Amino acid sequence: MLAAILICGPVVLGSCSKDDDHVVTPVKKEYFTLWNPCEALTALKEYVEDVTNPSSKNFIKEEDRIATFDMDGTFVGELYPTYFEYNLLEYRALDDATYKDQAPEDVRETAQNIRDFVREGKALPSHFDMKHAQAAAKAYAGMTLAEFDAYVKAYAKQPANGFTGMTYGESFYKPMLEVFDYLKDNGFTCYVVSGSDRFICRALVDAIGIQPNRVIGMDVKLVSSSQGTEAGVNYTMGREEDLVRTDELIIKNLKTNKVLQISQEIGKVPVLSFGNSGGDVAMHNYCLSNTKYHTAAFMLIADDDVRDHANREKALNLGDQWFEDGFHVISMRDDFKTIYGDGVVKTDFTF
Repeated sequence: MLAAILICGPVVLGSCSKDDDHVVTPVKKEYFTLWNPCEALTALKEYVEDVTNPSSKNFIKEEDRIATFDMDGTFVGELYPTYFEYNLLEYRALDDATYKDQAPEDVRETAQNIRDFVREGKALPSHFDMKHAQAAAKAYAGMTLAEFDAYVKAYAKQPANGFTGMTYGESFYKPMLEVFDYLKDNGFTCYVVSGSDRFICRALVDAIGIQPNRVIGMDVKLVSSSQGTEAGVNYTMGREEDLVRTDELIIKNLKTNKVLQISQEIGKVPVLSFGNSGGDVAMHNYCLSNTKYHTAAFMLIADDDVRDHANREKALNLGDQWFEDGFHVISMRDDFKTIYGDGVVKTDFTF
């Protein structure tokens, strides 16, 4: 699935060719077929080749090769017309016939804020990330984890608004998937560290083989299906029970909260970090503060307004800022041969 071009990776066992004398020779796996030559890709390859070389002073033991990735806008599209989890809440509260008539007023209001932002260009209220998080906690309360996973995946099968040839669940930046492939083959453990709901992220990245225990995100409190109001420390879950989402928000995983969650759940400081927004700067700084190992951080900018829905001027200004901050900058327009793959075409939004 994750194809590639630049011959710079390790030998892949089991992949061989034979010459005329029937001598078996190993064939190197190719990487990055979907990238153009660029500074960011060169920096990534040189970094990985250096820290995986046992003879290098910068060698990193495999168990410490930790890479963290933001999700929305870093390897999943976010501009059709906005974050997947925002679109999902809008649908849940305003369009889902099984729920919309019973949605609490504040949940409907938050969903309407998203709809007005998308369709009419109205500004979102201040601190909307927290308003959305609290509304989303309420909107899916009572669902078991299995029910919620199925709900997310069902919505993800819908055609992505603003494109032809792609569903929401297929909206991965294909060149960035090659980065996961390359790092995995070089002994890195990759974690998704997102501001989106942990279980939404798990449902989406299941399609590209990222394991659920490698996903960190926004969290709500869970309870056993028969627990009621009893504290978990006083209640023993039965074998026949399920875990159920509640309306109690635990954490919105943005900015320094990302660092706290990485520390608590991974227990090691990353050596590589990938993001696309100000919500990822703290995570990058945490990575670059690692005094034990050589580190690197990468920011992707959405500067391609031909193949994607983007604000090019804003993206370029951010790129200049990220570069000054010491991050390697990935340009979607200049560095990616494709974004979503063949057959995907940008269109106008339809409402």
